[in-house]
Amino acid sequence: MADRAYDAEHFHDAILDLGATPVIPPRHNRLRPHACDWTIYKERNAIERLFNKLKHFRRVATRYDKLLANFMGFVTIAAIHILIR
Repeated sequence: MADRAYDAEHFHDAILDLGATPVIPPRHNRLRPHACDWTIYKERNAIERLFNKLKHFRRVATRYDKLLANFMGFVTIAAIHILIR
């Protein structure tokens, strides 16, 4: 899954060579637009917005915690706080 900025033939070819299905919306000025699964793309957008909201927590954005367990614990708490709101 990628943004419109990655709508180039060589990206599509590389993804297809790996055996995956590209989920990249076509640009508006494309002569031959390709198909895009908009349901999957909307899920990507929701995940991207969650990461943006997580960055509003200073402790997550600057990663004050040295240990991965402590950092992931606070990321979990921040995600729960976002989902409850």
